[in-house]
Amino acid sequence: MDYTKKITEDFCGPRNIDENPDSRNAVIITTLVDNTASKNLASEHGLSFWIEYNDKHIIFDTGQSDAFVKNAQQLDIDPAETDAIVISHGHYDHTGGLAALLDIAPEVNVYIHPAALEPKFSRKGNRNISISDSTKQIILQRAGRGKVIWTERPTEIFPGLFTTGQIPRKTGFEDTGGNFFINAQCTKEDPLLDDQAIFVETGKGLVILLGCAHSGVMNTLDYAAKLTNQNHMYAVIGGMHLLNASTERIERTIDKFKSYDVKKICPAHCTGNNAVEKFKQAFAERCFICCAGNRMHL
Repeated sequence: MDYTKKITEDFCGPRNIDENPDSRNAVIITTLVDNTASKNLASEHGLSFWIEYNDKHIIFDTGQSDAFVKNAQQLDIDPAETDAIVISHGHYDHTGGLAALLDIAPEVNVYIHPAALEPKFSRKGNRNISISDSTKQIILQRAGRGKVIWTERPTEIFPGLFTTGQIPRKTGFEDTGGNFFINAQCTKEDPLLDDQAIFVETGKGLVILLGCAHSGVMNTLDYAAKLTNQNHMYAVIGGMHLLNASTERIERTIDKFKSYDVKKICPAHCTGNNAVEKFKQAFAERCFICCAGNRMHL
């Protein structure tokens, strides 16, 4: 079965999840770009989210092009109102639109781990999948002006909304999710220490937003739980990099979601069709797909 086609047909399309958010630290998340999209919006292999949090607006990742900007305009979102930019890790499909965004919102801070600027390659075709050299230069120039916040450690962006910084690897069997390297010969593995997530404490529980979860979904959830001293998570949203995961790893990930009693599970981007189907089977109405154009009231 072509699960991508099935997922797009069954779940994509403009939809609002939870129309009446709790007023305390309510968060609204709109998917600006993803591998799949609702009608009339652009899709690409990439990910970008628009976060409305109290009176602040945060963009989490920028896809691989300026498609997220065009989609935002169709969704009546103005990227010029961005108050902060968070980059989950240094791959091109999460950073390709950063330069375009900084042209629109030139004075905002960028929250990024320093390892995101290191060379990154994929064994598949020995491709360079790094942040572009021109974008790296823009980031370094902004750092010199104090407009870049380096996030090796957990960092508060706005009160109640944080980035995890570097995520400890505890499970042992959750790898970085693929054959990633720091040299063109693909002989030196990239530990992807730059991988980070966003977490928000809301009235309904913890909301976790993932870029690719290269640190492992379970490691990410456990770290967020430790940082917040919470064992209940309301929503987990984003790329989970389970595309090539074994059945055992997917099942253990599902068990972890159950242990945290996650109410809303919204896979995107690199989660993989097989994992998405298993999430739908395990969680039924709790599972939604993050197609570009979807808006989640949490």
